[in-house]
Amino acid sequence: MGKHGARHGRHLVWDWNGTLLDDIHAVIGATNAAFAELGLEPITLARYRDLYMVPVPKFYERLMGRLPTDAEWEVMDVVFHRHYWQRAEGCGLTAGAAELLAARQESGHTQSLLSLAPHVELVPLVRRHGIEQRFVRVDGRVGSSTEGKTAHMVRHLTALGDVPAERIVVIGDAADDARAAAHVGARAVLYTGGSHSRTSLEAVGVPVVDSLAEAVAVAEELR
Repeated sequence: MGKHGARHGRHLVWDWNGTLLDDIHAVIGATNAAFAELGLEPITLARYRDLYMVPVPKFYERLMGRLPTDAEWEVMDVVFHRHYWQRAEGCGLTAGAAELLAARQESGHTQSLLSLAPHVELVPLVRRHGIEQRFVRVDGRVGSSTEGKTAHMVRHLTALGDVPAERIVVIGDAADDARAAAHVGARAVLYTGGSHSRTSLEAVGVPVVDSLAEAVAVAEELR
């Protein structure tokens, strides 16, 4: 059963922030704390979800009406992460996430974790939530904070080795997750509990769901 599932079933590549980690309110809090330090107006969750995009400087361009300068971006990045990591410790996993990950592992299927969160911060947090052993691989960002997910996905698939792209389904909360999946020939399912509104996710053209349980079910049905 386990070997059959590993060879023929879907391999899930999970996103972390806004998908497995229920951190959207920490993100909004950190964003507004950073904005306050920079003299910008606060943003609501709804507006954040309507405007958010990766790479993040493009998100700031939508808010500011222009791209931030390199100096401004460096300040924004440092200030945001200082506020975010203060809040992240108090964030829990998304409802049902731990049980879904355990059940999938126990059924013999494989899954991995791919995040643009810094690798050195990501791994200890995943470990503290008790789910590190559910994944065959955990990869956080080790390069520039302006890098999108596509290049990161390519490296992740190379590291996974013998998992063909047609077996892979990416589960995430952002359009960038779907674009990265498409770039490598994989499929994607997008979850509405994170950084994007349902409207903006539906515009991407992949299945959109309201729970992680539904995401897994839909991923298994994709052909």
